[in-house]
Amino acid sequence: MGNEINRDRFTREDFHRFSNCLRAETTLLGDWLRSGRVAAEPLRMGYELEAWLVDPTGHPAPINQQFLDRLAHHDVVHELAQFNVELNGAPHLLRDDPFRRTHADLDGLWNRCSRVARELEVRPVMIGVLPTARVEDFTLESMSPLQRYRALNLQVLELRNRRPLHVEIHGDAESLSQDRQDVMLEAAATSLQLHLQVPPDRAGRFFNAAMLLSAASVALAANSPYLFGRRLWQETRVPLFEQAVAIDPVDGAHGVGAPGRVTFGTGYVREGLHELFRENAERYPVLLPQCSDAKPAQLSHLQLHNGTIWRWNRPLVGFGDDGQCHLRLEHRVMAAGPTVADVMANAVFFYGALLACVGRRQPLEKELPFQAAARNFYAAARDGLRAEVEWLGGQKVVLRELLLQSLIPKADAALAESGLAPDAYRPYLEIARARVASGHTGAAWQIGWVQRHGRDFAGLVQAYMAHADSGHPVHEWEL
Repeated sequence: MGNEINRDRFTREDFHRFSNCLRAETTLLGDWLRSGRVAAEPLRMGYELEAWLVDPTGHPAPINQQFLDRLAHHDVVHELAQFNVELNGAPHLLRDDPFRRTHADLDGLWNRCSRVARELEVRPVMIGVLPTARVEDFTLESMSPLQRYRALNLQVLELRNRRPLHVEIHGDAESLSQDRQDVMLEAAATSLQLHLQVPPDRAGRFFNAAMLLSAASVALAANSPYLFGRRLWQETRVPLFEQAVAIDPVDGAHGVGAPGRVTFGTGYVREGLHELFRENAERYPVLLPQCSDAKPAQLSHLQLHNGTIWRWNRPLVGFGDDGQCHLRLEHRVMAAGPTVADVMANAVFFYGALLACVGRRQPLEKELPFQAAARNFYAAARDGLRAEVEWLGGQKVVLRELLLQSLIPKADAALAESGLAPDAYRPYLEIARARVASGHTGAAWQIGWVQRHGRDFAGLVQAYMAHADSGHPVHEWEL
């Protein structure tokens, strides 16, 4: 989805030609994997971070084109709505000192974004769902002026036979029910997307481990409790995104096995990541049949189609500077923010816990059924750190205790075993541990602020921005 297309309407012949190219490229990728022609380089990490542009009153500021023109940085690009942008991080090998290097990169880029934003009298904000966002902010007039977004909206509605998109979310305190005639509510959900280049022969193990860890990740980073003035899930992004671009009405029901465009998946990977690309070609209707004259070896149709299927853990293919194909997994479950320090803590936890899971002699997926992993994910998105999840051997455990007693210590040990110096990762892991121990996630802080000060969502955003500007991680914020 990162590549622009040149039109937003397509013919039956476009779909037919695109589907033929997609099948051919999917077969070609399988041939490469079987013959060892996909790179098996050391692990390499990267990220994408989505952010809001916010005006002085704390509301969305739809000026991303002006902002991007003035910023003029190739690593900061459009997102669906004119009040969102995306920051892309340079990849680093997961060895030596990757986290402090990534921290320095992100900190420098964020500070540059903040300076340019101030010149335009707006602020960039890292938050999952902006509490001041209103229904009227999400119109086609607020869509970024790119063909791929217009085409996405048109094709989703065509595949639904013009039926309205229905969003229905039930929280502990309140509920939301709304019909939509466009996909713009997707823009209400902004995230941190962590990438890891993985060796082909172990890619399945990494992917399954990422799915198993998704419950812990989404709860640790929860930062989206409010939407349109209603308190919903700790991570409202999850049900919102699943329903905002649903082709089939069952997509929003979190049905295990339902092939939603935004989905936890249909099962663990058994053979390797290629089976997911086969599933893409066989089970998911083409949304953007922008045919290319590129050679099949560039996999352009495969990549474009994959970019319109938003698995919470998504397989990616890419090409290095040497032109060699590689595989990556993309962990999409974490909310953006609240600060650069929090983002880095989230990343270090995920990579450390992932290494710990993959390093086990007995694969975790053999000890926890896929259906349990899926239930854990949605329970954690709904209830955050207090969620009760099923873990190894069928035991029930509160997610906060699982993180403190098992996952965070094992992440620490795995990072040490990988050869990283303690001071290269442990300060970040300590932020994650302190956040879990206090229960003070971004979502918990927002709920606590509202309980103390009332439903002044503009005031909430102003307080949030002031704390974020301090650079202190969220568990240290006062109410």
